[in-house]
Amino acid sequence: MFTGIVEEVGRVQRVTAGGRAGELCIRCSRVLEGSKIGDSIAVNGVCLTVTALLPDGFTADVMPETLRRSSLGALQTGDGVNLERAMPADGRFGGHIVSGHIDGLGRVASFRREENAVWLSIAADPALLRLVVEKGSIAIDGVSLTVAAVSDAGFQVSIIPHTAKETILLQKKAGDGVNLETDIVGKYVARLLGGGACAPAKGIDMDFLAEHGFC
Repeated sequence: MFTGIVEEVGRVQRVTAGGRAGELCIRCSRVLEGSKIGDSIAVNGVCLTVTALLPDGFTADVMPETLRRSSLGALQTGDGVNLERAMPADGRFGGHIVSGHIDGLGRVASFRREENAVWLSIAADPALLRLVVEKGSIAIDGVSLTVAAVSDAGFQVSIIPHTAKETILLQKKAGDGVNLETDIVGKYVARLLGGGACAPAKGIDMDFLAEHGFC
């Protein structure tokens, strides 16, 4: 489990492709502290298992499902990546509950500066957007952010200078893909209401309330 508070920007040192799977080698320093083989590190919001520790980085396997669901398959040598170690039991929730399991890809639509902040607009699939709520939380490439506005085509977040400095978000360009993980609580609620996270909304009426003992 993660919190969406990026600890370090690492650099892709090597990408090894093997059919539909592969291996990443990430150059970094801070997230190596206390890490061991088998630990989890989020790379651009994707939970990966450390398979080897190096003096200046780590390696991790990337399976086909991960490549289908995320933007990791587009990484190239030298690219920056947001890194976060799994949260320790005595740590603080600086962001929100992030599992590192990506729901889908979004696309950078635009940037707009407003004084010290930068508005980032993300286009996303409507099925994913039904789990995005204004003033709720979302992880974009592993960064915990507050949703400022939602529309039928996408959503917006506002990025403060600290987040801009400590992550790769403002290194993106219009059209770039980003990994999106919606709030885990919303996904469980959607499932309990009778559909999967990407199922069409069924709505709540008097019959539903009566069936579940609310009236």
